[in-house]
Amino acid sequence: MDFQNLINLAYVIAATLFVFGIKMLGSADTARRGNLISGVGMLIAVVVTLLDQSILDFKWIVAGLILGSLIGGIAARVVKMTSMPELVALFNGFGGLASLLVAWTEFEKIKTYGWSAYSQLMGTPSFFSSFVIYLAMLIGGITFTGSLYAYGKLSGRVSGQAKVYAGQKMINALALIAILAIGVAFTWSGDLELASTLFLSGVGLALLFGIMGVMPIGGGDMPVIISLLNSFSGLAASAAGFVIGNNVLIVAGCLVGASGLILTAIMCKAMNRSLGNVLFSGFGATSQSSGDEDDREPKAISTQDAFYVLEAANSVVFIPGYGMAVAQAQHVVKELGELLEENGAEVNFAIHPVAGRMPGHMNVLLAEADVPYEQLVEMDNINPIMPTVDVAVVIGANDVVNPAAADDETSPIYGMPIIEAHKAKTVFILKRGQGKGFSGLVNKLFVMDNSRMIYGDAKSTISDLVNELKG
Repeated sequence: MDFQNLINLAYVIAATLFVFGIKMLGSADTARRGNLISGVGMLIAVVVTLLDQSILDFKWIVAGLILGSLIGGIAARVVKMTSMPELVALFNGFGGLASLLVAWTEFEKIKTYGWSAYSQLMGTPSFFSSFVIYLAMLIGGITFTGSLYAYGKLSGRVSGQAKVYAGQKMINALALIAILAIGVAFTWSGDLELASTLFLSGVGLALLFGIMGVMPIGGGDMPVIISLLNSFSGLAASAAGFVIGNNVLIVAGCLVGASGLILTAIMCKAMNRSLGNVLFSGFGATSQSSGDEDDREPKAISTQDAFYVLEAANSVVFIPGYGMAVAQAQHVVKELGELLEENGAEVNFAIHPVAGRMPGHMNVLLAEADVPYEQLVEMDNINPIMPTVDVAVVIGANDVVNPAAADDETSPIYGMPIIEAHKAKTVFILKRGQGKGFSGLVNKLFVMDNSRMIYGDAKSTISDLVNELKG
């Protein structure tokens, strides 16, 4: 077997490990092992690629490896779980930037060698090379700036509210048409000077379009956008693989792109909205209609009174949201659940697909606290038994438990599947105040007759309940 066949065999092994690793990420029981398997596949791919390219000077590669390892190690220790969504957004963005830079580098190589010499070197027609270079640049550029803007919204550096203005859709459409027209001209242009001008124009428009595309998307839709941008980063990597003729990069990028699109579809289904509605409706840009207002005041309850209710409960369901992440309350929540179980109650955790700021956010937090996977119950499975639940404890969740989604046709979230916490016999809502959720909608659950508010930091409140039960 010659060297090139060994290289291809190694790529097949790496791609196989990617497939099995991604499949294992679908379950909390196997996710850690799946991550390791995918990591081994990536290590094989990187080592084999370096050997395949016959690199003579590794000093820049080693320098990048050391610098990247330092940044990654520090981020792993410093970044809090509450900041994980914006960190994921940054990962997506820099993945897109890497693809853009690969495409740009290859175009600079074309300017050096000329179209014909480059085509002979790569063994591909010139129009194909120019097409994939522009495609990698385009997707990478949109992913980079779109992810940076998403990072700003998630981290609070810019407003999480959707930004819309008159003629926005028309302007975005014209920008997209211009990008595509430039791409066509670049692909078929034989003039390197003209191609250079077109390429730089395409880069500028791609970077601008990334911001324009995320601007009209509100904070409540961020889980969908995070998964979509993750898909884009994979597609950009796949296009970059075609640019440099690397099979394993093509396969890995396609896997990430496909899995991200599937997850995006799942997120949209969980909100009963189409992807087009998420991208173009400007959800959250305006306040609610007057028909959503409710003059009733939320009823508060003390921690001690809540303890008496929990102590007598036979079944308790915790419904976590972003507020639990902010308070870092997942560990004390687990402890409270264990004490309630010792007291004879059945305890479950109801998980909504879009709770939090990124896909699987609540699963990650509860897994970090070692909550048993069998206690994590999906929305479709928990709703049928919710009327039998003695106490539902809502910890920082908002839109995913808002009854307006089920009974208020004037609400922007009408028709969105929710966890039906309002059907429980008693509902405790842990919040710092009476403020609206990230999407800016009033929650009717707060004023229902069976609901009681427990104001304050969620971690402190849960800790007080734990102490009461221990006492």
